[in-house]
Amino acid sequence: MASDPALAANPLANQPPRAFQGEGGALGRTGFAWAIFEWARNPYYILIVIYIFAPFFARDIIGADLLAGGTLDALPPDQATAAANAQGQATIASVTKWAGFIAALTAPVLGAALDRGGRLKPILALFLGSIVICSALLWFAMPGGQGFPVPVIMTLLVVAYVSYTYSEVTHNAMLSVAGAPRRLSMISGLGLGLGNLAATLIFVALVLLFVLPSLVGWPFASAQFGIDVESFEHMRIAGPICAVWLALFSIPFFLFAQDPGTPGASWRKAFAAGTRGVMTTLREAARYRELMKFLLARMFYADGMAALLALGAVYVALFLDWGFLEMLCYAIFASACAFGGGLFGGWLDERIGVKRALIIEITGMVVTLAVQLSITQESLLFGTIDNYQVWDGLAFQTLSDLSYLALISVVAVTATASISSSRTMLVALAPPGRSGEFFGLYAIAGTITVWMGPLLVEYFTLWFTDQRIGMASISILFLIGLAILISVRMPEREAA
Repeated sequence: MASDPALAANPLANQPPRAFQGEGGALGRTGFAWAIFEWARNPYYILIVIYIFAPFFARDIIGADLLAGGTLDALPPDQATAAANAQGQATIASVTKWAGFIAALTAPVLGAALDRGGRLKPILALFLGSIVICSALLWFAMPGGQGFPVPVIMTLLVVAYVSYTYSEVTHNAMLSVAGAPRRLSMISGLGLGLGNLAATLIFVALVLLFVLPSLVGWPFASAQFGIDVESFEHMRIAGPICAVWLALFSIPFFLFAQDPGTPGASWRKAFAAGTRGVMTTLREAARYRELMKFLLARMFYADGMAALLALGAVYVALFLDWGFLEMLCYAIFASACAFGGGLFGGWLDERIGVKRALIIEITGMVVTLAVQLSITQESLLFGTIDNYQVWDGLAFQTLSDLSYLALISVVAVTATASISSSRTMLVALAPPGRSGEFFGLYAIAGTITVWMGPLLVEYFTLWFTDQRIGMASISILFLIGLAILISVRMPEREAA
């Protein structure tokens, strides 16, 4: 019988031993196949959850329908618009809340079952199929009730979000066998880099094919492929594009990635044993003290990072009055820089160790946030430098605009690098053969308290009637996470 109490209850103890590590590096067949998966999947999150569909759903469906329905007619126009936007944001928050709640209850059991069950690729294919279907159906999300009703759209987003989390847990559980232990940092970083590079290419295509032709008649006289910008088709098309992209580019992963699962193992027994294993792990958390401290630290700094990325766009739109073209350029630039961030994170892990790398990356986000908050339309560095017009182009005309854009590159690089370093650190801390279970808990640490950042921003903004102070409150989460992270003791093999 296994000596580990969490595995002792496993009825599959007599199975053939599973592979705990692989061979090769980031450009090896299995390593690159693992990384190319994020080229296929990550554009869904970047385009749908962050930059394109979620804002469209909040503003142009929820908010616009509320204004058109006459419910807010008694309010002055500016207050009516603010109320409509608030309802749109609340709807997106509700989607995130329900998806996070479902994932928090189920992802650890899934992760534990992945450590005990059969081949992981068929399970992963089910999750990807769910994302593909939901993403493609977002084409029918139209303003004015012409397409799917709002509850149906919300359901599609929740199902896709949960499926995305499940796919992330499953994919991460395969990281330990993607290459040699010393090469996992670069493999992880390459995956994140490729995911952001893919999103960048899709953004550029959307701008060149649809947005610029409709705005300035360049490089084409009108939007291509019959896309009607007035009907928001250039935004709705992001769903089908991500669906096709995911289905097509996930093929190399399924052909060449190494699967640590045991052929023929019973998934029913694996889930039963995984549930008992998770309960045992939580009861005996003291046995995994350093790992649990890391997960607690990640809960705080990941919430801070999520709030910084999500609310940063709102902040810059209000404070610097950036328009639609500027926000699209912002998304392209940030995604391109994030490509380098993935590679930088893997390189930094190997150079100085994953814990030191993560400390540097979190510190970089905090310092950059402080400098960003010093910028307004009138001045920089809290009034020490006056803002002025630099050029007369289509976008980013002032020193404040260009300075903030430059700082976005630092946030994109450090945020992406921290994601790469975080999952490499979990692999280093997790017991051999248990990475799936702990990646399930890792998923909880990134979702169960996702409300903390927005809550801090809301209350600090109200208490001080200052939006910049509200945004500055995000640093509290970063600092708490950083303090806990510093106390984590790494295994001797990693410390060396």
